[in-house]
This record gives sequence, structure tokens and C-alpha cells, in this order.
Amino acid sequence: MVQRSLFLIRLVTQSREMLELRSLLKGSVGFVPTMGNLHEGHLSLARKALEENDHLIFSIFVNPKQFGPSEDFNKYPRTLEDDLLKIQSLKSMSEIIVFSPASPQEIYPEEMKREISVTGVSSILEGEKRPTHFAGVTTVVYRLFELTKPHKAYFGLKDYQQYLIIKNMTQDLALPIEIIGMPIIREESGLALSSRNQYLSDKEREEGLLLSKTLNQIKEILQKKNTVEAQSFIDESLKDPRWDYLEIRDAETLSSDIQNSKKLTLLGVLKIGSVRLLDNMQVELE
Repeated sequence: MVQRSLFLIRLVTQSREMLELRSLLKGSVGFVPTMGNLHEGHLSLARKALEENDHLIFSIFVNPKQFGPSEDFNKYPRTLEDDLLKIQSLKSMSEIIVFSPASPQEIYPEEMKREISVTGVSSILEGEKRPTHFAGVTTVVYRLFELTKPHKAYFGLKDYQQYLIIKNMTQDLALPIEIIGMPIIREESGLALSSRNQYLSDKEREEGLLLSKTLNQIKEILQKKNTVEAQSFIDESLKDPRWDYLEIRDAETLSSDIQNSKKLTLLGVLKIGSVRLLDNMQVELE
């Protein structure tokens, strides 16, 4: 039995209940996994899932396995009541199932010994900066897939490396799930929406605009087919110590060898105070 309902939202807090409810669903299921503290970027995924499927399962789970030793899992904001109101604002005519596990043990039972990891693409960029992060992401996503059994799963492209890793995992394990990447939602200023933005002061938000502005400048240079000038611009930009990294990669593999690439991804992380702002932009070459 489910624990609670809120209008057209059904809140499930136990894995056993999630499996029981999923077995009763007929038709296609779309899945949106989140750690809560929702913003318009998350809601855009939900709208697309509602548009394309008979049912939507929306998970809210702060995953301890993707936090490194210096990243405070306990301080991550838990805003379930506010999140439910935001999901309710979608005004769906069909019931939305919100799976919010009561504890990490619902996802990682004591008898579970598995860790799911994707080699290669997980060890660069964010993977190099946060060595245990992506194994935590792929393990939790795999477990959530087991419990929700979706036909389609929706991920924001702001975390582009994560999106590619999950696509690779799904293909490698032959999971019958279509991974849908959804466009980055930005503020009018150009700042990509992120739960991290709430930690920025007004002055820091202004400083953070350097990230999207720089990516746009590199994109404009690349569209003139001048990769040498683009790399020179990056090298000059990286003299600012606030940059964690700023790179041009192949959009499909994230390889740094872009000589024959027709689709590129620009990826950058800018540190503003204690906040790491992450963003990317896609470039298609004619």
C-alpha cells in the first residue's frame, strides 16, 4: 500500500511499495530521477515525460553514494513539501507517482553488494575532479531503474557528462529504456538553472555569468572554423584561477581529439566562492 496521496500526486516511500505499484501500471512509464530541491529545469523534464507517456514516476532521493569525502551529504537541502507543491503545479490530469525513499536502505539494502560503473568517460573532467562521483550516480540510477522499470528516462543536458555515462550504462547492460536528454533551462541572464545557484549572493550571481558568456564566445569562434583561435582563447581564460576546467570535446565520446568531429561540446566549471558552477554548450560544425 502507498503511504500518502496529495491530490493527483501519490507519494511512495518504500521500495516494496514502489514495486507493487509499478506492477499495476498499464501503458508507458516515463521516469524523472532527481535529488529534490526542484527548479524549472526539473519541471521541464516532468512536462516532457507527461507529454510522451501514460504515467510519470518522479523520484526524490539525496544519494549518499555520489558525495565525496569533502562534500557534505548532510547539508544538501531536503525540501520535500515544497517539491510536492511544485510537482502539483504541473496540473497533470493523470496521477504522478513521487518515489521519495524514507531512507538510503530502501535503495541500498544491507545485502546489496553491487556497484555499477562505466569505464573511460567516467574518469575525465568531472570524474577526474570527483573520482567516486559517477560510480555513485550510475549505481543509484541503475537501482532506480530496477524499481521503476521505465520505458523512457529524462535527464537534463546541463550535466552532459552524466547524461552520456547513463546512456552508455543503459546500452552496455542492454536495458530496455530510452534515455532522453533535455535542453538546459536558463535564467534571462544566461545563467543555467541549478540547485547550487541558491548559495550565490547577488554579486556572485553576476560573477557567475562569466561561465555562459565564455562558452558563448568559444562557440562563436568555433563556428568560424577556427579551433586554434578557440584554444588560444581558452588558454587565456584559464589564467583566471576561478576556472576548474574549460574544454572542447567531441560531443558523442567526450574525446579531446576533435580533429574529425562534426559535433562538439564545450564544458566548463567556474568556482564562485564555495560554489562550483557547471555548464556546457553544443556546437555543430558544417
